[in-house]
Amino acid sequence: MIIRTKKYKLPTGKYIRLGMTNILRQQWWVLLIVIALCCGYFLAPSNWWFYGTAIAFVLYLLFWLIQFAGVTQMEQSKMLFDRLAYEITSQQILIKISTKQGMPIKWDQVKSAKRGKNDFTFWINKVQMIHLPDKVFNSDNERKFLETILKRKGYLK
Repeated sequence: MIIRTKKYKLPTGKYIRLGMTNILRQQWWVLLIVIALCCGYFLAPSNWWFYGTAIAFVLYLLFWLIQFAGVTQMEQSKMLFDRLAYEITSQQILIKISTKQGMPIKWDQVKSAKRGKNDFTFWINKVQMIHLPDKVFNSDNERKFLETILKRKGYLK
């Protein structure tokens, strides 16, 4: 069975929000470093432990925010934010710009997948993703078939 989606354009704000959420989920251990640096207060009591750590953490978040915002402005990644249709099979995801132009992505290139409340998100790497809200599917059976594919591939439990 082939799942053919409607055309969908990923909004840049949604992309940045999903990207930042994914980075914070993947790199949760950074918060442990923040807590460890704040514990320096017990060695040499000074509020600068908290100020310095807060500044470093804000700069860390700002670095990733700039990365994701920069991707939305780059010419090479403009294709991510065009209206695209997708054809999904158990072998690949075909990203279609038009009826004659497309780019296949094999399932082994997908690093992780997530089923949200109203969407699917496939992560190719830290900054490239495919986001498919439920409204792009033509029927409920297509969503269920995609969930079945993801479970078979080991992306969903």
